Amino acid sequence: MSKTVLLGGGGGIAAYKACFLASRLVQKGVAVRAVMSAGAQQYVGALTFEGLTGHKAIVSPTQIDPDGSPPHIAAARAADLYVVAPATAGVLARLAAGAADDAVSLLALTCRCPLLLCPAMNDAMWLAAATRDNVARIQARGAHFLGPVEGHLAEGYDAIGRMVEPEAILARALQMLGVPA
Repeated sequence: MSKTVLLGGGGGIAAYKACFLASRLVQKGVAVRAVMSAGAQQYVGALTFEGLTGHKAIVSPTQIDPDGSPPHIAAARAADLYVVAPATAGVLARLAAGAADDAVSLLALTCRCPLLLCPAMNDAMWLAAATRDNVARIQARGAHFLGPVEGHLAEGYDAIGRMVEPEAILARALQMLGVPA
């Protein structure tokens, strides 16, 4: 039976890594549909994900597909796993608050499948009390986290906050889906 992953992304430079992840998931036989915040679209275009996955990206909570249906409803029902990479500080704040003001947070509310969050932000944001509180609230609701790790950040120095590499996300996603690596 084919598995389906929703691949959400926030607005951070690590969004480029999600393209590689989408491609690798498809190569493993997993159906992928991208879910993009407005910020994510500033880094990577929806057309990139559509080309890699063969599915129209979900870019707005009010989006209507050509068949007249809101894609978030069917996507939420079909998903076996929802991966958010990068999960920026803004995404984590919206998820902790239960917001549904963008496509990424809306799908997090409507999906009944496991949620895997891959944080990416600078060290100051990751270590901030508000972010730590948001992570605790999200974990208490059953979400899984992978990362962040220490490494070179977009700001030009090494610290905690770097998103884990796509191969690590792929391995965890396949494990959670029960798909052989």
